[in-house]
Amino acid sequence: MPAEDLSDAATPAGAVRVLDAAATRRALSDSAALTAALSRALIAVARGEASVPPRIAARATAGLLGAMPGYVPGLGLAAKLITVFADPARPGRSTHQGVLVAFDERDGRPLAVLDAEPLTAIRTAATSILAFRALARPDARRVAVIGTGTLAAAHLAQLTADPDLSVTVAGRDRERVRALSGRLGLAAAASIESAVRAADAVLCCTGAHGPVVRREWLAPGTHVSSVGGSQGPELDAATIAEAALFAEWDGAVAAAPPAGAHELQGVDPGRVTLLGAVLDGTHPGRGALGASNAELTVFKSTGHAALDVAAASVAVAALAA
Repeated sequence: MPAEDLSDAATPAGAVRVLDAAATRRALSDSAALTAALSRALIAVARGEASVPPRIAARATAGLLGAMPGYVPGLGLAAKLITVFADPARPGRSTHQGVLVAFDERDGRPLAVLDAEPLTAIRTAATSILAFRALARPDARRVAVIGTGTLAAAHLAQLTADPDLSVTVAGRDRERVRALSGRLGLAAAASIESAVRAADAVLCCTGAHGPVVRREWLAPGTHVSSVGGSQGPELDAATIAEAALFAEWDGAVAAAPPAGAHELQGVDPGRVTLLGAVLDGTHPGRGALGASNAELTVFKSTGHAALDVAAASVAVAALAA
């Protein structure tokens, strides 16, 4: 089936809509609707209302193919097939490619096929920023984005819509930092360390195999969102040891990587609060350990199918509008 534009009025009624990458991005352009849907999904996860079985994957020589079905009452039913393949010849390309199929939650009809690469990047960045809004100090304005790939670009596209934020780009490859920051008209940090030391919030989205952020660089009261590090920890052990910890789901601690987080292996599950519990007011979030202005908060993301369902619900609603 050919991919279509959102404005394609010729699509027959009841047909499965197929969106390419550009159309998927347009269908997810309503940031307020996306944030609301992600919040609803995270709350459903925290309350045990979402049905999301463990991920499964078939491993090929050069990568893997994962399957992520999920159901969130009131948001929908969807399944993502996603490959994770490195491509050293094209640095900055997303390692995640695939499709997401959205179904009608009442009768099971397939509704749309979406490009999973932009969907994953956009919903991951929106969740990271949602955690930043929920867990950072109220006066946090200086934001450092660590990374230069697809996830970093998705973060920056959303952050730069807020004129109250001062956003800096940092990364391991200085040429790519200069290129990305120059394209967006943002400040380029001289190093990751200098960016982190000057930030109120650090949003980490790299493909690193080892820590790129260290505890001694973080000022009191800093918030950190970490969405990368699928190959290894983005944050050092000292940061994890001292921070109030938050995640999307219990499996971030209980499951082995890549389903679980490298940083949270061996951590007492009682130390990790679900972000949805903060969003629905069940947990206070920042300040639960006391001295809220000095407290270090860390949101460690591993991704979750409920968030794909949330993003798909926004895209399907855009198609119907």
